Amino acid sequence: MRELTDEMVVDRFPPARTPAPPGDLHIPGRHVAEAARHPDGRLAVITWSSPEIDPGLLYPALHVIENGEITDLGPTPADAGSPVWWGDEIVYLALTPPHLQGGKAVFDQRHRNLTAGMPACPVDLVQDDGNAPIMVVAAGLDTEFHRLGRGLLARVTGGHRRQVSLDDVPWGHQERLRYEASDGLELDALLVLPVGKTRDDGPFPLITLVHGGPYDRWADERQLQWVPSAQWFAHQGFASFLPNPRGSLGRGHEFAAAVAGRVGQEEWHDIETGIDLLIARGVADPERLGIAGWSHGGFMAAWATTRTDRFKAALVGAGISDWPKQIANGEWGAFEAALGDSPEHSPITYADRIRTPLLIVHGAEDTNVPVEQAELLHRAVKHSELVVYPGEGHSLRQRQHRLDLLNRTRRLFANL
Repeated sequence: MRELTDEMVVDRFPPARTPAPPGDLHIPGRHVAEAARHPDGRLAVITWSSPEIDPGLLYPALHVIENGEITDLGPTPADAGSPVWWGDEIVYLALTPPHLQGGKAVFDQRHRNLTAGMPACPVDLVQDDGNAPIMVVAAGLDTEFHRLGRGLLARVTGGHRRQVSLDDVPWGHQERLRYEASDGLELDALLVLPVGKTRDDGPFPLITLVHGGPYDRWADERQLQWVPSAQWFAHQGFASFLPNPRGSLGRGHEFAAAVAGRVGQEEWHDIETGIDLLIARGVADPERLGIAGWSHGGFMAAWATTRTDRFKAALVGAGISDWPKQIANGEWGAFEAALGDSPEHSPITYADRIRTPLLIVHGAEDTNVPVEQAELLHRAVKHSELVVYPGEGHSLRQRQHRLDLLNRTRRLFANL
């Protein structure tokens, strides 16, 4: 599953690709995806087996073009990208074999993993001609910059968000949480309180916001995404809980791979454990709980309502309700199958358990998670509301649709 846009809130969308250089760049039988130019003019090129995400992204390969001559450097792991030059060598990002849900690693041109065992996750490579490339790393709630092979350059922590301000706009207090899952696994999360409030003013109505991916994360930055965000909820008088359960970006390969074939299982328990902790600490009112998410977060919101009746309302945005149908009809079929390939993982299987009011929203032109996923859930849950936005894909781009979503969400959670 993929990161969607620069808002970094939703998933399963083609990652940004470095444009191919000008001219007729052609490698017979392959689809050119990305290229990086060496200062001497050589090109490092990543290709797919076909232009389609599935199977193209499953079978990438690496090549060098010099003076018009193509040298094949062999197949790479799936989802290869961000090629850069390091002297006369090439390094790139790709998924850690053998999983399609094990997170990204840095590989050299011999396809050796250079970041094996790293307790964080590389997310980008930046070429620095004449020096070692810079590796951008998701490290828990923070973002780090490393000189590849030489260590840490800088770290961006939550301190920067306190410097971000818009005139006359108050913000809800945001804090970092660290807690243990039921099996002792250490987890990160964020808590955002209502504007002008402290913990002493609690307990508050609490909205749990589940990120996309699941290989994505909440970072310690100002929460102002286009979907109903923590700071938007803070202005409505709600606290927000933003968990990074297992499967998330930022804690290394094993943490990411823990949800492979087990979507919605331990990751749901990780989320619920955090909610229980906030209730026990007097931050959250157990009688005023809601849950919301987009894409994988939308799936998790729907899934949560099949596990418990504790939520008074749920926003299901562009979420999966039937995994077998998603694998068959979505454009990321093989990647979805790595997460869950059984009706046992599907909210639709347990729809008769759902008592929570649902607001189900979807883009009519979504090819990532087809709109049939929303329609199936709506038909199965009679007390749900379905809104389909015309002309929209996996994210909402049109301002009037974003405003409509905010207003509908306000009404959904008004009675918490």
